[in-house]
Amino acid sequence: MESKAKFVALSGIMAALTAVATMIIQIPTPQTRGYINLGDTMVMLSGMLFGPVVGFLAGGIGSAAADMLSGYAHWAPFTLIIKGTEGAVVGLAYKRSGVLLLVATMMAGFIMVAGYFAVEVVLYGFGGALAELPGNTFQAISGIVFANIVGRIIKKLIE
Repeated sequence: MESKAKFVALSGIMAALTAVATMIIQIPTPQTRGYINLGDTMVMLSGMLFGPVVGFLAGGIGSAAADMLSGYAHWAPFTLIIKGTEGAVVGLAYKRSGVLLLVATMMAGFIMVAGYFAVEVVLYGFGGALAELPGNTFQAISGIVFANIVGRIIKKLIE
């Protein structure tokens, strides 16, 4: 029972931290009625530190909650899947370090950018999706860089 309680608490805490990190800085993108943010660091850290399930839950629920709380509820269902998958992919390598973890974060960043691009093409056309591509790419790169730096520090502290 204690293990399940810790899992639920940890997932909730990481989802809340992901929502806060996503909401701290938001740069609106009118072409797709979305926003650029820095929450990907927490999405990736959640998977990196606690595995694919916590990564999925924290990334998906935390990021979707940020969408709903920030007036972007129309993005929440897509965000739940895209950011959840991002966190889970990083989480698949959570017991790894170095190059393998870097590759996992790069793959997760690509999945996030490609996922939003695909949804944006359907909802707003190729032009709208293209307009948001630089911002989503920036989000992915910042998440990769900061999650790898902070994640290594935290892992060393835990050991």
